[in-house]
Amino acid sequence: MTEPPQQHYLELSENPVQFEHASSVNNVFFDEANKQVFAVRSGGATGVVVKGPDDKSSVAFRMDDKGEVKCIKFSIGNKILAVQRTSKSVDFINFIPDYPHTEFSQECKTKNANVLGFCWTNWNEIVFITDQGIEFYQVFPDKRSLKLLKNQSINVNWYQYCPETAVILLSTTVQGNILQPFAFRNGTMSKMSKFEIELPVIPKPAKLSLSERDIAMATIYGQLYVMYLKHHSRTANSPSAEVVLYHLPREGACKKSHVLKLNTTGKFALNIVDNLVVVHHQSSQTSLIFDINLKEPDCAVNTHQPVLPARSIHPYRMPLAGPAVVPSQPPVPCQLYSSSWSVFQPDIIISASEGYLWYLQVKLHPTVNLLQDKGKLMDFLLRRRDCKMVILSVCSQILEGGVKGSLPVVATVFDKLNQVYKEYLEAEQSYTVAMESGPSRGSAAQKRPVRTQAVIDQSDMYTHVLSSFTERKEVSHKFVIAVLMEYIRSLNQHQITVQHYLYELVIKTLVQHNLFYMLHQFLQYHVLSDSKPLACLLLSLESTYPPAHQLSLDMLKRLSTANDEIVEVLLSKQQVLGALRFIRSVGGHDNVSARKFLDAARQTGDQMLFYTVFRSFQQRNQRLRGSPAFNPGEHCD
Repeated sequence: MTEPPQQHYLELSENPVQFEHASSVNNVFFDEANKQVFAVRSGGATGVVVKGPDDKSSVAFRMDDKGEVKCIKFSIGNKILAVQRTSKSVDFINFIPDYPHTEFSQECKTKNANVLGFCWTNWNEIVFITDQGIEFYQVFPDKRSLKLLKNQSINVNWYQYCPETAVILLSTTVQGNILQPFAFRNGTMSKMSKFEIELPVIPKPAKLSLSERDIAMATIYGQLYVMYLKHHSRTANSPSAEVVLYHLPREGACKKSHVLKLNTTGKFALNIVDNLVVVHHQSSQTSLIFDINLKEPDCAVNTHQPVLPARSIHPYRMPLAGPAVVPSQPPVPCQLYSSSWSVFQPDIIISASEGYLWYLQVKLHPTVNLLQDKGKLMDFLLRRRDCKMVILSVCSQILEGGVKGSLPVVATVFDKLNQVYKEYLEAEQSYTVAMESGPSRGSAAQKRPVRTQAVIDQSDMYTHVLSSFTERKEVSHKFVIAVLMEYIRSLNQHQITVQHYLYELVIKTLVQHNLFYMLHQFLQYHVLSDSKPLACLLLSLESTYPPAHQLSLDMLKRLSTANDEIVEVLLSKQQVLGALRFIRSVGGHDNVSARKFLDAARQTGDQMLFYTVFRSFQQRNQRLRGSPAFNPGEHCD
């Protein structure tokens, strides 16, 4: 039986970067900093084509063939090209307009050292990594020369570079498991705390035991981690491989912080997508995902199981290109998890033999049915980039059953959503306060909080979930009301002001099912908070539920900011004396317009009532202005 397509929660990007595939005449290189693929034909003599993430970063040029190219990278912004052809030096070519294009070269300073590679840390700053240390240079493109800023002697087996954080990691010592990081910022190089990777077996005699292939650096949830792929050891108790994460702070010691259990052995590769650690397993042609922020039972090192069952990347078909292709010819299926694949951080997969660079992506919809624990599912979804519509669809799905037993699940989901919502509102508020207090008091570094898709507010819930849910005929009205009250309870618990349209939805639902007794109780015990829109809604219900009129007036009185509205309500009911008594009781008699009271009294056709109202305002005016009595005929025309 074939697996349903929606089960694939990983996919390759629809529009890959295409380049000339690797061959005997064409060498392919990848630069992780600029995310550029270099196709170098015949040492560059017949052309170099550079393809980047977008068309703007694509370049084509020729170079003199001065021997086999070992490494080739542009500085940031494609300003200077660096090419390594020998183990002793790096060549440079200016790509800045109006600068000389003539090549210039720099030999490494350390005697008898071999250059393992280089990294651009800025548009004009470069680091040479040799087997005997690192050399940090500033490049002067106008003078066609380099100046050594700093160097450090250290035995190096191999190195890795994290462009996001500008940190270079060096493997040192005979076994290679002592790692020494260096950080680069604004022309400075700083040595970070070195740390040791715990090997499963210590070899005797000592030999290089930590492979560059088993280490990756990546930023997860804004923190830099060194990821170590710890393979199964026949002599150790551990029957399967695991990924060990070491947290590498800018300052302070690097500590082992997470262990991801792979529950299998074999060849693996690592990617980071949307803060998830993705582990590809070649022999089973499946991938696992881990979320290090999903809380596990408390222990010194967090041990994690995969969030979801292992699944293959979604099948991918490669469109055929070129003049020989017949238009009706179908696309060719791509061999996933191929041995020719190269995986780069954070989310790049390259097939040099086919000439494709893909970005790996997570699809959230398939995860909904694979993760049964809805509380855990919410924790997982709330941390993802494009989560809003998926979260709202999960809320609708939970309510579909209409079973009372699912209320605790509904409550858990609402609380998780409103926790994130509340945190955002508090951040917004503290930002506003800081801005109002001015730069002197407010922190200069304070940034406006970013509203992520995880912020599901009341209008989102009302529009996409609750309003349509209340209209469903097959769901018990008791469950509908319980769900609405659960959402209001959660908002109140998180001290979020409930919007009046949610109360309106509750009242509308109660009236629809003639649950006036419940409505009366909700209002009496202030389950529904007082507001002018709510009072007006109650007024409109008077024809179906007469006590609603008095409930509305009581609510308006409690608000104490709705005196005008109360007067209007009483006058519309021709309760003119009641309106007059009310306006006197709140001390507003002196400021109110006489005309609307006299007009309302006249419309009753009761002459005595009209006269009483007239005398009241006549006495008021005499008291206020000390003026003679005015003629009631003015107001009776």
